[in-house]
Amino acid sequence: MPLARMETRVRQTDPKELWARYKSTGDEKAREQLVLNYSPLVKFVAGRMSSGLPAHIEESDLISYGLLGLIGAIERFDPEREIKFETFAVSRIKGSIIDELRSLDWVPRSVRAKAREIEAAQTRLEHELGRVPSDEEVAREIDVSVEDFQESLLQISNSTVVALDELWTVSDSSGDQVSLLDTMKDPNAVDPAKELGVSELKDRLAHAISKLPEREKLVIALYYYENLTLREIGEVLGVTESRVSQLHTKAVLRLKSRLQSEVEV
Repeated sequence: MPLARMETRVRQTDPKELWARYKSTGDEKAREQLVLNYSPLVKFVAGRMSSGLPAHIEESDLISYGLLGLIGAIERFDPEREIKFETFAVSRIKGSIIDELRSLDWVPRSVRAKAREIEAAQTRLEHELGRVPSDEEVAREIDVSVEDFQESLLQISNSTVVALDELWTVSDSSGDQVSLLDTMKDPNAVDPAKELGVSELKDRLAHAISKLPEREKLVIALYYYENLTLREIGEVLGVTESRVSQLHTKAVLRLKSRLQSEVEV
């Protein structure tokens, strides 16, 4: 469900008065009402993330983790800034869920190792071939069958929670995390150095995305910018949800490798 549609569902009570009461007096009832008003955002984010996680990870647990992020977002949000609260909150809800999942350490070491192996193989082959390697070439490089390679991609996909948010998240002096996939304009920015760093990283990321194969580029655009689910993207592309998951995982590993290579250079 696009975020714009979700925004219309959270406005059950006029938020302006609630924000004014909470920020000016610290009114706890206003804070509680804000949490209630925006709680559908948590369910939206948790539901979207749960579709790519192992079955034993309950959506209700993700909602509990996300509520902590929502509360933190409400406490930190400045209504005077030209930023939509929904945009500000979603990245913090995601971050809260990711942090909790990381603390549980539910991803098998073998899956982490396989992700590193595939990432390294893709990088080597791109340098050697001067182009994006095929599934067959990557599978041969890591000495597995194409079927085993694609199965590994699915396993990695299940362990990669909102991978793009993890890839290029930066921290400001307050310790908050800001996703570069969120377009948040701040005319009152007071840290030009930080803004320059974010701008440069966006440029590097855009350049890396532009070099992706067309289908991987389309998956990235539909998933992160159009907020389509993997199933919906599969319907657009005429492929299975599993295939979309594989394309997404390959794109993320490729982007991560390219960004890291630039840093090392």
